[in-house]
Amino acid sequence: MTKTFMTNVHELKDGLIIFQRTDVQHRNWYCRIKIPNEDRYKFKSLEIADIADAKKKAFRMDADISFRIEHKVPIFEKTFEQVATEYMAHQDRLVAAGKITKNRSKIVSSYITCHLIPYVGPNTAMTKVTEDHWEDYARYRKEEGMNRPPEKKHKTLRSSEGDADGTGTGEDEKKGWPAKDGTIVQEMKTFRGIMNFAAKKKYILLDQVPDGDMPQDKARREAFTPEEYKHLYTHSREKWVPDCDTKLHSFYRTMVHNFVLIMANTGMRPPEARNLRWRDVHTRSDKQGRQFVFLNVWGKDKYRELVAPITVATYFDRIRAISKATKPEDFVFTTYDGSSSQSLYGSLVASLLEASGLLYSASGSRRSTYCFRHTYATFRLMHDTDVYYLAKQMGTSVKMIEKHYGHITPSKKADAILQGLPGWELMGSNGGEQASDVNEDAAAKKSRAKSEGKDLPKAGKASRSTRRR
Repeated sequence: MTKTFMTNVHELKDGLIIFQRTDVQHRNWYCRIKIPNEDRYKFKSLEIADIADAKKKAFRMDADISFRIEHKVPIFEKTFEQVATEYMAHQDRLVAAGKITKNRSKIVSSYITCHLIPYVGPNTAMTKVTEDHWEDYARYRKEEGMNRPPEKKHKTLRSSEGDADGTGTGEDEKKGWPAKDGTIVQEMKTFRGIMNFAAKKKYILLDQVPDGDMPQDKARREAFTPEEYKHLYTHSREKWVPDCDTKLHSFYRTMVHNFVLIMANTGMRPPEARNLRWRDVHTRSDKQGRQFVFLNVWGKDKYRELVAPITVATYFDRIRAISKATKPEDFVFTTYDGSSSQSLYGSLVASLLEASGLLYSASGSRRSTYCFRHTYATFRLMHDTDVYYLAKQMGTSVKMIEKHYGHITPSKKADAILQGLPGWELMGSNGGEQASDVNEDAAAKKSRAKSEGKDLPKAGKASRSTRRR
């Protein structure tokens, strides 16, 4: 506002005036308060037409400004959207400084623009955002702010990345579905991050930052059972991959088939698989001369090492045989033209899961690529892999392993639980252990190797190799 719009100006004291505006129809009064020691003014509508009452209210507002300055209470209010936008810009600066990844910044921005701003309200003043907003957010995301269905898939290539043969999952027929607990927790962390950012900028008081507990992530990791996993790779190899009418489709389905096998046999995170290059894939031998695959993977802003059974080398060889990018610096998981697959064949994995009848778990949750990592962890725990070494192998903590995979049922761990008790004797190597879908004995493996292509996760504990590059 400039003096051009001011009329009937009355100076009540040094730095405090009231006036009327020439650009409005009403005759209400406004006040302008000079902020001490700053070249700034606070303008406020008094919403009063009587000049005597306007003067009284202007003095009260001047006193309020003095109180705010003395007690370090913000004078100028910003909306939640304005502060959230500043917070996103702050995240971009962290990316430039190398403190967070660009992908993380994008995820945070999606939380803010898709859910947090619509929930709080773009024009809601930051000083009006209360603990109630925080506490009610989880309910909102479950009942009102549901996730939108994905774009409808088509039976043609969606992009050069190879999201081909998508047959649709039925999700596009839904109006939305509740967010998962883990997603809500991440969004609430972002919510709190915005509030902390606002407090540091002195837009709000520090005690306005919500300090309540996060909701518990009760979602179970949706691993495949041994029977489901066997059905998945068998269906993929015998029906899904052969059912192609073009060289392009054959490439992508073959790539996805081996991608699934590698993920289920290594426990890699999807971002680590996306970053994997041929230079990171090696074959080594232990002291007994047994060969295994050794991988250097990059994810979550750090390198780590992991090992896999030698059968995984076969899956990498199959990919190398069809890929147009096989130099050491080239990415392993690529599109048809040899560029990095940023989607990691998302719609094709969904297509395979749907075609095999495994898109949804027994609990009704929709499966994703991350399920192969969870399957790896579950299978290893079922075969008594030490939780410490499993945590090292998977690049996580023992606490996280115990938290997310505590559902391994006692019946599957009977041997470890009952060992040493009367009436229970540990079966020796010749004790007649029967082959299973996960851990086959040598005879079973030898007789079925040709027909099944060694597509099962190999039994055995994770290597103790935990050195970092």
